[in-house]
Amino acid sequence: MLYVKNLHKSYQSGGKSCPVLKGIDLTVANQEFVAVMGPSGSGKSTLLNCISCYIPFEEGCITLGGQELKNLNEDALAKIRNEKLGFVFQDFMLLDGLNVRENILVPRIIQGEVSEEAGKLADSLLSLFGIEHIKDKYPADISGGERQRTAVARSLINKPLLILADEPTGNLDSKSSRAVIESFENAREQLGAAIFMVTHDSFAASFCDRVILLKDGCVYNTLKKEEKQSAFQDRLLTAIKEMSSADARTGR
Repeated sequence: MLYVKNLHKSYQSGGKSCPVLKGIDLTVANQEFVAVMGPSGSGKSTLLNCISCYIPFEEGCITLGGQELKNLNEDALAKIRNEKLGFVFQDFMLLDGLNVRENILVPRIIQGEVSEEAGKLADSLLSLFGIEHIKDKYPADISGGERQRTAVARSLINKPLLILADEPTGNLDSKSSRAVIESFENAREQLGAAIFMVTHDSFAASFCDRVILLKDGCVYNTLKKEEKQSAFQDRLLTAIKEMSSADARTGR
């Protein structure tokens, strides 16, 4: 469903080219929950921004639902972002002047298509994520976990092919983090969503089907979940420690 092949991205600094992504290959299948982890500077955010079409890349290809994204014009990219991608951010990005239900409908409002069907889907999402009791409240009046579940519901209102989540549990306590991860699991199981999540949180990543470890702009390792969540988290922590130890041995 999502294919990233030989992806290269560099930034210019002081007249020099600084490579950030160095030939990334990865895939996300339908209804798969995949996380990307790695130290700061490993290229996680750049990778997410390339997939979301917010920054250009020099080499490689990104294909979403059979459509190649490179060289599309801005109108075509905007259409993909609004119809084929859903976004969940660390700081929620809710509109303070809209209540919870209205925030969920924002992508449809942008399209000018707030139909009866959209309203029914919003109500279904409110129920699915356990936030129907706060549908008339405003972001300032609800908890961080409730804001993030609202953001997850908003990301699904256009029935996207893929949800891109950028540190979705970064500002949350453990209880709220678990509620957000359960929201992703519900989105996958009941709505057929695929999720691609960038995170530093090994607890959140341990609920994923696969975890891709990035190091210095390359895929260092890929771990597939084959055990219970707690055991997978232990294996993730071991793999992350081994990756850090490799840096220490090479003097990086």
